Amino acid sequence: MAASMIQLIGFMLSALGQFLISAATALDTWSLQDRSFTVVTNVYTYSGLWKSCVGTSYGTTACRPYFTILGLPALLQAVRALMIVGIVLGAIGCLIAIFSLKCLKMGNMEDNIKATMTLTAGIMFVLAGVCGIAGVSAFANLIVQSFRFTTYADGGFGMYGSENSNMSFVQYTFGAALFVGWIGGAILLIGGIMMCLAFGHQISARLQRLLQSSEQGRTAVEPDV
Repeated sequence: MAASMIQLIGFMLSALGQFLISAATALDTWSLQDRSFTVVTNVYTYSGLWKSCVGTSYGTTACRPYFTILGLPALLQAVRALMIVGIVLGAIGCLIAIFSLKCLKMGNMEDNIKATMTLTAGIMFVLAGVCGIAGVSAFANLIVQSFRFTTYADGGFGMYGSENSNMSFVQYTFGAALFVGWIGGAILLIGGIMMCLAFGHQISARLQRLLQSSEQGRTAVEPDV
């Protein structure tokens, strides 16, 4: 019973973490313009992994995708790859975890097969969480080390590339997507660890049943004195 509960909670946490890192990857608010030291505050810029946007205080927004791939910074490409790998691993882990749940009966599937699938799903969730946290942390490190917009523009990261020299003193800060990604990656890690713990409980319960059955069989064959 304890193994089933741990497994179910781990699966639910992992599914939530998978949703959060997927949402973080799609969000455009990875970096936000820091308007603390700017005179003009009714126009601001923010960027994501796939496009950069300009918003106004009136609620209007204009976004432009990154049409180039080779012109983007290598670190941004690495962050994209990490987030995509994390999403794929998490999706595969969710699929495996569904079939490994003890509360679901899948034909005549043996318990040892379900236990192995539980461990596999847990490992995939842990790897997905690590990829998500690593990708978000790498992007955050890029923001910390590059306060000036010219650093982004020189690498093709800005909305208008190197032509946007009039915004060379715009500074950026962490966006909401970073925190969503960090939380999602941490939840995935916790869910994956709980799935691995559920595997340990399942193996222990199976060994106890085998020992009990062997002792009962030994008692049954012992001759009466």
